[in-house]
Amino acid sequence: MTLYQRPLTPAGSPEAAPDETGRMFQMITGYWATQIARTAAELRLAEHLGRGPRTAADLARAAALDSAATTRFLRGCDALGLVTTEDGERYAATPLLDTLRADRPGSLRDLALWGGMTSHWQPWGLLPDAVRTGRAQSEAVFGEDLFTYFAAHEEEGTRFAAAMSAMTQGVADDLADVITLRGDETVMDVGGAAGAFVQTLMARHPALRGAVLELPHLAKAAEETTAAAGLAERFTFVAGDFLDVVPPADVYLLKYVLHDWDDETAVRILRNCRAGLRPGGRVLVTELVIDPEESRGLPPLMDLNMLTLSNGGRERERAEFAALFEAAGLRLAGVTPSASLVSVVEGVAA
Repeated sequence: MTLYQRPLTPAGSPEAAPDETGRMFQMITGYWATQIARTAAELRLAEHLGRGPRTAADLARAAALDSAATTRFLRGCDALGLVTTEDGERYAATPLLDTLRADRPGSLRDLALWGGMTSHWQPWGLLPDAVRTGRAQSEAVFGEDLFTYFAAHEEEGTRFAAAMSAMTQGVADDLADVITLRGDETVMDVGGAAGAFVQTLMARHPALRGAVLELPHLAKAAEETTAAAGLAERFTFVAGDFLDVVPPADVYLLKYVLHDWDDETAVRILRNCRAGLRPGGRVLVTELVIDPEESRGLPPLMDLNMLTLSNGGRERERAEFAALFEAAGLRLAGVTPSASLVSVVEGVAA
């Protein structure tokens, strides 16, 4: 039983897997890796090393950092496999670090920044209280629920939206592969942030009209990304709140939306969609679906994330989605898994 078994090792390391004590030590120190990744993203380490290996002193000058601390930080990055060095002086980026490049398709930079920010980090520190009480801990930390906090702290709200867009980009193609469309519908991404998901569908279907229903502060980001993709003529940004009213559409996308809310609010959102749903239309909920007989992998861990951050928020089982749909005047038409862990839960008018 050895505690220090290189608890933080690069991916693909040939070293023997640690025993149970070593594995537990990895869990206990896991937040080190989170904050190293967040710091690498914030300092744009991937971009700084993008032109080739650099010394710590050179990097410190270029990025206005403390030279000695930069050396120590790069050693930590080396321990995680983010950088490599052959002489202990010059450090080079690895493909793992390159996933944090802002200009890389599918970049995880925004997700790394969000994962280490106060609004995500501090409520998780109160997970014991969340388990004791069944209530999210955002109010204990900030004095208000998470989305009210985002509205009052625009920088973090914008960062959260960017992180959600990054998560969407990571699964959008897989989801688009299993979504069947005529190709001439109006598809509204309800609570769709900057519209990454609906833009993926628009790119595949040249006659598709796309829209995003979101809070006003996301209009600029949505319009800029749509224009950059050459889709602006078929895109509409609708400033509004899906808790109040949802404009008419043929297909509604609810991506990572319902898991933020308790059952009562989720039904309210679905009812608003049902009210605006055109004849023959569909509501497509894209989320992780809990398998009650399988507790491994991402879904149960994401469920704990929702417990910690959002009162009533949760990942749900198929039967729970069916109950929500029924209460909203919809019928569960099917659940289609994608190549990613996210499924498409389809509802139609009852």
